[in-house]
Amino acid sequence: MNTFVRAFAFLVSRTPWAVVITTLVLFGVFGSLSTQVQIGQGNEGLSPDNPELLASDRINDLFGGDDTQESVIQVIVRNEGGDVFTKDAYDVVTAINAVLESEALSGKLSSLPGRGASFSYLDPAIDMASENDVVVAADEDVKDLYIEATTGPEANPQFSSLVSRNGDPSSATAQAGLVLVFTKAPDSLEEEAFDEAIENDSAVADALRTIPTPEGLEVIPFSFTLLFEDTGDAGSEVGRLFGMAALIILVILCFVYWLKPPGRAALVQSGRRTLADTLLTLFTIFAAITFMQGIGVLLERAGVIASFNNITQIIPILLIGLGVDYGIHITTRYREEIGRGQDVDGAARTAIGTVGIALVLATVTTAIGFLTNIFNPLPALKDFGILAAIGIVASFTLTLTFFPAARKILDRRTERRGRLSWAFVRLLIVARRVDHHIESRGSLPVAGMKANSERLLPSLIARTSVFAEKIPVVMIIVAMAFGGLGVWGLSQLETRFSVTDFLPSDAPGIRALEILQEEFGGGLGESTQVLIEGEDLSRPEVHNALVSAGARLNEVENVLVFPTPAGPIASASSPISILNSLNRGGPQGPPSEPVVAAAQAAGASQDLRVPPGSDVTPLWDAIFEVTPERAENVLHRSGSGYDALRFDIGTQAGETGALQLRQDLLDHFSEVSDMGISVIATSTEIITNLIVKELAESQTTSLLITLVVATVVLMISFWFENRRPFLGVITMVPVALVVFWTYGLMYATGIPFGPVTATLSALSIGIGVPYTIHIARRFGEDRVRMESLDEALRSTSRHTGGALAGSAFTTMAGFGILISSRLTPFQQMGQVTVYAVGLSLVAAVLVLPSMLALWERWHRRRAAATGTSNYAKPPRR
Repeated sequence: MNTFVRAFAFLVSRTPWAVVITTLVLFGVFGSLSTQVQIGQGNEGLSPDNPELLASDRINDLFGGDDTQESVIQVIVRNEGGDVFTKDAYDVVTAINAVLESEALSGKLSSLPGRGASFSYLDPAIDMASENDVVVAADEDVKDLYIEATTGPEANPQFSSLVSRNGDPSSATAQAGLVLVFTKAPDSLEEEAFDEAIENDSAVADALRTIPTPEGLEVIPFSFTLLFEDTGDAGSEVGRLFGMAALIILVILCFVYWLKPPGRAALVQSGRRTLADTLLTLFTIFAAITFMQGIGVLLERAGVIASFNNITQIIPILLIGLGVDYGIHITTRYREEIGRGQDVDGAARTAIGTVGIALVLATVTTAIGFLTNIFNPLPALKDFGILAAIGIVASFTLTLTFFPAARKILDRRTERRGRLSWAFVRLLIVARRVDHHIESRGSLPVAGMKANSERLLPSLIARTSVFAEKIPVVMIIVAMAFGGLGVWGLSQLETRFSVTDFLPSDAPGIRALEILQEEFGGGLGESTQVLIEGEDLSRPEVHNALVSAGARLNEVENVLVFPTPAGPIASASSPISILNSLNRGGPQGPPSEPVVAAAQAAGASQDLRVPPGSDVTPLWDAIFEVTPERAENVLHRSGSGYDALRFDIGTQAGETGALQLRQDLLDHFSEVSDMGISVIATSTEIITNLIVKELAESQTTSLLITLVVATVVLMISFWFENRRPFLGVITMVPVALVVFWTYGLMYATGIPFGPVTATLSALSIGIGVPYTIHIARRFGEDRVRMESLDEALRSTSRHTGGALAGSAFTTMAGFGILISSRLTPFQQMGQVTVYAVGLSLVAAVLVLPSMLALWERWHRRRAAATGTSNYAKPPRR
């Protein structure tokens, strides 16, 4: 490790211009590549390869097709506090039907036999008025027509489900009603198909939004596809937040880097240098982000990562926080060495040789923390881990090469000529020589750099060493107690995720979704599929089990049920439901003679059960003969038999009840699965919840792997450095506490565990490890140089603790801007990061020094008892 760092120091010392020029060339190359970054949309990257997701793909393969795939736009006709069974609402729904029948939308809508491209809550009244040539002139006409059309044995019970919960279909009153519009959907899940679906649904929705409505009435189209019609929200939000974070960090860095050398004439010099160091730090961070994105594009082309996504957009802001930490530490140590009297070359070598070792360890452990996401079941988090690790390594490399090389070029000119070069812009663009220099009364501001550690922030942090000096045991006990509370908070933490989280809370689609949840129990857009596969599903025992399951489906909680004169029936399409409708007849037509004949030939009873040994295959064949379009949606033939079928069930479980619904359906179809037949229940909501469940489980594994591997790395490092491997354990204990403290604060402030906050483990370790490593390594230096333990603790707290405080406040301010985001995950990420950074500082300046004090006192007592030296050789510079 020392050899590795010395190689960087040698490179910077001998060829600083080559380092700067090479960096700028690579910056141009990767900058060009980074312009090709494209952010994936929707659930892309958030779906693991679990059986439910595979079943969803399998359903598309077995039953999908250009003519059968369709999606539903739920059009809410609403009159808040009023009624939608009125003449005005009647005219609006009539206008909706007219727009849907226009030639412009003919290629975008989907129709099936017996059902047009739309289905509205007022269709009974509209159809009856048309059939009887009735002129609708008043609100009462609408109500009378609707009530007459929806009563009687021939009435379709589905219309009542299109009326809001606060309404009464029997008296034709409601605040809102639904118009279901069926649109053509692509038969694949590829990104191009998703874009096509967005374009298709958006065209229909835009046409509906142009319909004039009287005051009080609203027409609100909604589908999950429409949630993503404005895809610029997340991207523009990240750009806005990134710019604000950079601006805030610029201001705070100027405060942290400010020098105050004696003499009024040196004030300008100090300001120029402060601004130059600040801009140099920010450029280094920006270059690291550019390198990460450019390399990411190459990895995407090579197939190593799937894509950039909503979660990976957080990485640039993450790199700002971590990059600031690197820049502050290298600058602070460099200034300290200049203040001690070293020349520019010597100060640069010492800064790289001391802080560089800490940065290597910090980079390795942080990268390990992010790379544990490779084991995550979510492709998006795998990609996040890889890209974040690349960004961290890029930030580290640039901080130990480009940053000191550029600083050295500037300061070497100043040192040699006795003047401060204001050529920062010239350095970055490598343009023609600019001969404007600002004269100063001396060479380098040595006095200001020497006084840097006496400023307010380092002085305040130095005073915290009194806790380690006086009450270290108390500090450790208190820290452990809060750690225990954090573990309890972690056990109580709610795991939750919705793809709508990545949309602004005031987006129109979010409002529509809330209306559907509140007034329609989630609406009619939710559909749960039960995929059943086996070698021969037309066996009589399998057929009878399916008949039993279909007949009792209305008993399953959260399955959409319609009242009928014969009793409640479930909203479901399946081979059994189609057979029933064709065998008995109903609103869609009289009984089908071929189906009735096939049922009689199979010996089927009235409920379609067949006796053992019956041949059911001709009965199912009759479905394909009579209504092939409906049959292809629910049955799949293989050779002469049937190997797959599905139940398409209307449900209202939402995301909160999806997993319970899944289990209820599996229990309901247990008679089928007990025969060795595969039964899988799947839906968007089920897959989303399983994502969250697997996410929580994977993060526990990720956290343990990160802590163990990082501890081993530190133990090995400290063994080679000073034969004190246990110092690696001591260094990691506060980091583990930070993780649990942060989880505890998440629970206390109501922040759930989700895909974005799932990065917490890696983030807390990524931030916490550098903080504790810097303290531990600086203490290792100071304990050798200073005879008194208290003096060593105060020196460590003043120099390194002061730099950590400046870094922490800068990072907290940068990440804190996320709290102002309109996107919920970014708000939560901002809060969690502020927690993690603040707690990492507390652990580094209060807990770790207390542990180091106890550890050092034990070693000194043992050394005194054995008569051996307790001091290790100081690190080589």
